[in-house]
Amino acid sequence: MNRKGTINRRTFLQCSAWVGGAATVPIIVPASVFGAEAPSNRITMGCIGTGRMGQGDMKDVLRFGDVQIIAVCDVDSKRAKDAQTLVNNHYGKSLGQAWKGCDIHGDFRDLVARTDIDAVMIGTPDHWHTLPAMAAAKAGKDIFIQKPLTLTIKEGRALSNAVKRYGRILQVGSQQRSDDKFRLACELVRNGRVGKLHTVKVGFDTDPGCEPQPEMPVPANLDYTMWLGQAPLAPYTEMRVHPQNDYGRPGWLRISAYGHGMITGWGSHHLDIAQWGMDTELTGPSEIEGQAVFPKEGLWDVHGDFRIEYTYGNGVKVIAMDNKRNQQGVVFEGSNGWVYVRRGFIDAQPKSLLNEKIGPNELHLYRSSDHKRNWIECIKTRQETIAPVEIGHRSCTVCLLGSIAMKLGRKLKWDPAKEEFLDDTVANHMLARSMRAPWKL
Repeated sequence: MNRKGTINRRTFLQCSAWVGGAATVPIIVPASVFGAEAPSNRITMGCIGTGRMGQGDMKDVLRFGDVQIIAVCDVDSKRAKDAQTLVNNHYGKSLGQAWKGCDIHGDFRDLVARTDIDAVMIGTPDHWHTLPAMAAAKAGKDIFIQKPLTLTIKEGRALSNAVKRYGRILQVGSQQRSDDKFRLACELVRNGRVGKLHTVKVGFDTDPGCEPQPEMPVPANLDYTMWLGQAPLAPYTEMRVHPQNDYGRPGWLRISAYGHGMITGWGSHHLDIAQWGMDTELTGPSEIEGQAVFPKEGLWDVHGDFRIEYTYGNGVKVIAMDNKRNQQGVVFEGSNGWVYVRRGFIDAQPKSLLNEKIGPNELHLYRSSDHKRNWIECIKTRQETIAPVEIGHRSCTVCLLGSIAMKLGRKLKWDPAKEEFLDDTVANHMLARSMRAPWKL
């Protein structure tokens, strides 16, 4: 029994296996006994990070009758309380007195240690993705994690290895893969409808800088030391962390100590689609060259306008630029035409490509129409999700390679099999970051 006095999914399955083994016959419980929300079907969940993206992810999951959020975790107690209220109001209406309430934790380690939780959703800042995800994998939890997967390439390799080692189901929040327009664009390209692919153009917005910010008192509701985590110590100011009065876009997204800016913000979406369409999901480029404008002063220090050129082993070039020069989205250019896709829109030349049918003997890509539902179904079946950890790592790696190239401003040679730069000590040093004690991989 769990703390709410009900049998959870993990306990039910364990008990069924034990009794079945003892009696040498399986236990079969008719669906009429429990219905669609039988304990063996219900997935109990904890949510780590309940801010702007985390709360949105929670609302998506609250739609599902076979999932039950029983705990939330945030270093900002006010945000954790808001999340708790959201969950309690939802289940209070649907379950009435049977609902015993959602718990709050301030430390992710307490949440992942719970034996009554099957899966976790991670919606923390980028520098806080890897450690909770690895702890969850080791504790036997399945994982939904917001993009970008990790802060560094070394972290990505460690997380991918851990997820495989512990046999967990992970879904990266690269939801464009669950959109029919992006899937169609990639199917057209991979089935040769544009001829021989030679160039992929990727465009997305950039972030501005800001003025230097004054140090401020740390709000009583924020565990700021825990929020900093592995990152270096830095004076608190609201524009470093997140707004205290709303759920607007947080300042940490524009600070290199906690992320890489739009190269991972939007790049994790569009460069992921580029890899999908090129059939390079499990590899990467061999050369990268980048230039960017960086703020000369102020708190926000990630890249502004940029240009990155990736060259792949098959000769295809991916050119990523700010959307002043490349239109928002992804353009696949081939010898016989092109396909352009962005959220809510797809176009092609010739136009007839849009009416093409992918034949039964042609390549059909993984089909998902609901990204989080795909994760839930894969938890049940133990099948791979549409955005699994290794593909997420490789897509994130392309973004991080671009970030390194922009900072160094010179051509780099990359070995995607060994995941290291060729004869470049400086670049290889940027594959990882030291973590502030006591945190470590």
